[in-house]
Amino acid sequence: MTDTSAAPARMRAVVQETAGGPEVLQLVETDRPEPRLGEILVRVHAAGVNPTDWKTRERGSFYTGESVPFTLGFDVSGVVEAIGDGVTLYAPGDEVYGMPSFPHPAGAYAEYVTAPARHFAPKPRGLDHVQAAALPLAALTAWQALVDTADLREGQRVLIHAAAGGVGHLAVQIAKARGAYVIGTASAAKHDFLRGLGADELIDYREQDFAEAVHDVDVVLEAISGDYPARSLRTLRPGGTLVSLLPLTDEVRAQARERGVRATRMVVEPDLAGLKALTELVETGRLRTEIAAVLPLADAAKAHELGETDRTSGKIVLTVEG
Repeated sequence: MTDTSAAPARMRAVVQETAGGPEVLQLVETDRPEPRLGEILVRVHAAGVNPTDWKTRERGSFYTGESVPFTLGFDVSGVVEAIGDGVTLYAPGDEVYGMPSFPHPAGAYAEYVTAPARHFAPKPRGLDHVQAAALPLAALTAWQALVDTADLREGQRVLIHAAAGGVGHLAVQIAKARGAYVIGTASAAKHDFLRGLGADELIDYREQDFAEAVHDVDVVLEAISGDYPARSLRTLRPGGTLVSLLPLTDEVRAQARERGVRATRMVVEPDLAGLKALTELVETGRLRTEIAAVLPLADAAKAHELGETDRTSGKIVLTVEG
């Protein structure tokens, strides 16, 4: 294992001791983790903020059962500080980004994180740490939903709900890179932004029923729940695929079978191959992330407050300095 004696034994991290609102997030000093077999220690430069963060904070527990106290955060961009025994992909000083450990706690709202080496990839050339930290969870979600799950292909039609959101705005670009015709739902104020990303057709969900306006799509990417999954089934052509990022009811699954379409729920996973595919899109100019706000680590509570307004376009990122 690489010697970690040069790194401080203590670090700052945002910890919550109880479930609740943003006010439960507290910046504290705690022990720095050590990389175990097959892991790397990453000095965090920036950490992305995602809806799963504030949902976990509010519950006080992760979907996988771990409960408070814990440190939130999955999106990481930083520099390898040390490597555990058996790691061959990276060396100290390498710049990396990734979504370590999801859906188990990763602890990205901190100065250091440890995780398996293959949960990271080399940071894309040309991106700073803020831009890179905004990518992994949202972009891997979009990639795994559209490419791995739905096998979206050139010439197909895709409907992306919440198209201006963290996942949505990246899904629009990934779909365009695949050669698809992209239809998005978003408020009218965000249509110009989405056209700039390549969206072909846009529906103002406040003024128009997308289920009446959209027909014969091959793939739907759904992340809103409520009656959206059932209504989305009506937009699919026979043999089409609805990919939901939220649980689906038995009723929706039954309706999908009756219509001759596929309805499935997808949970994103750490994915070295996926990160490398995203890096290639970034470095060839086909994928960029929109940064809604950048705040220091100490303002994690403010970042959650902003995210929970559901009015941002793109991603919120925390910077970690010192």
